[in-house]
Amino acid sequence: MKILYLETSSKNCSVAISDDEKLLCLCEEVSDNYKQSESLHTYVEWALEGAGLTIKDIEAVSLGKGPGSYTGLRIGASSAKGFCYGLKIPLTAVNSLESMIEPFLGKNYEFIVPLIDARRMEVYTAVYDGETGKELSATEAKILDETSFEEFKDKKVIFVGDGARKAKDILNLPDAEFRDDIYPSAQYLIKKTLEKIETKEFEDIAYFEPFYLKDFHGVKKKKSED
Repeated sequence: MKILYLETSSKNCSVAISDDEKLLCLCEEVSDNYKQSESLHTYVEWALEGAGLTIKDIEAVSLGKGPGSYTGLRIGASSAKGFCYGLKIPLTAVNSLESMIEPFLGKNYEFIVPLIDARRMEVYTAVYDGETGKELSATEAKILDETSFEEFKDKKVIFVGDGARKAKDILNLPDAEFRDDIYPSAQYLIKKTLEKIETKEFEDIAYFEPFYLKDFHGVKKKKSED
């Protein structure tokens, strides 16, 4: 089954294509400027070309549904819905945090904790078993302080994601590992996506919304005085 994967929840604009579990092509770039709006469809074209396919060969779309950048998630969801509507194919959605833990599973960590940088000292996070990848605590928005994650003080734990930078400075966990260069990536959506397809866990394309976790807070414009 040829599947298109889109992951736009972070600074990493990421597109992948697989044939079942085999990764055929990956196109991605990390940018502080969040290039999803200008790069996503170009990366889809490049990925298709690299995989030797056309868009009509795609049989399902999988989306990293968040949490993360509100705008990035909107762009990814709109594109995913467009492909699914146009091609009449199903949509699956995977928690973006789960794509961050995949490279570290089975690497002798008891726990893997993804940290996506939100505002100030806030992060989007969850806790996963380092061997099985099972979710041990649900995804949440968490304010970091020196007592955060103190239950892992004597555990083999790794914190991954761009939120790990500020976590390392404030957490009192001298034995923990921190990797702040890890972002959600489309290539690590494959395993979970195939599980969802196997159980026919598809999204309702018309009503699907990304996993924002928090409401969007925009800047209100002042009303001009007559």
